[in-house]
Amino acid sequence: MQRPDFSDAGSADPASAQAAPGRTVLSAGDISRALRRIAHEIVEHNKGADDLVLLGIPTRGEALAQRLVRLLAEIEEAQVPVGSLDVTMYRDDLRSQPTRAVGTTSIPDTGIDDKVVVLVDDVLFSGRTVRAALDALGDLGRPRAVRLAVLVDRGHRELPIRADHVGKNLPTARSERVRVRLDENDGVDEVRIVGGES
Repeated sequence: MQRPDFSDAGSADPASAQAAPGRTVLSAGDISRALRRIAHEIVEHNKGADDLVLLGIPTRGEALAQRLVRLLAEIEEAQVPVGSLDVTMYRDDLRSQPTRAVGTTSIPDTGIDDKVVVLVDDVLFSGRTVRAALDALGDLGRPRAVRLAVLVDRGHRELPIRADHVGKNLPTARSERVRVRLDENDGVDEVRIVGGES
């Protein structure tokens, strides 16, 4: 019997993802184009890069946030502050998964008060990771607005949470897994869908 998955990403560690079967739904080029589009959307929605702060949700959200900041620098010629927001201790599944490793939270020196914070993650699934991120953010300051950018939205929401910027809407069955692999973490850029039989 498959244990329930409470994570949004539904991604495994690099070693198991490397051996995983399935089909590639986003190539390196697709990921690059999706991130460039998201960067343009962020600038357009914010009417520039003023007061923006990007926070990546570990693990792969951090790498995506760093890439988006580089793209924003190309588009707006502005250095947007970037950091990471670990949500481990704010998750609602700690009882069922108590061995979860605690990651790093790194807030830029500019802080988040009265800023437009863009949370960045790889996959939006149930919405529970984003809910945990909002709780964590509330303990760190009071942003003027919080937006969400994700590489993949796979559906199956359990909470009323919606992404503002989506690289790819990817309808999936609940039994399937979405594996995001990024060069910074895994040595390759791709998104795969893997059947959930195992």
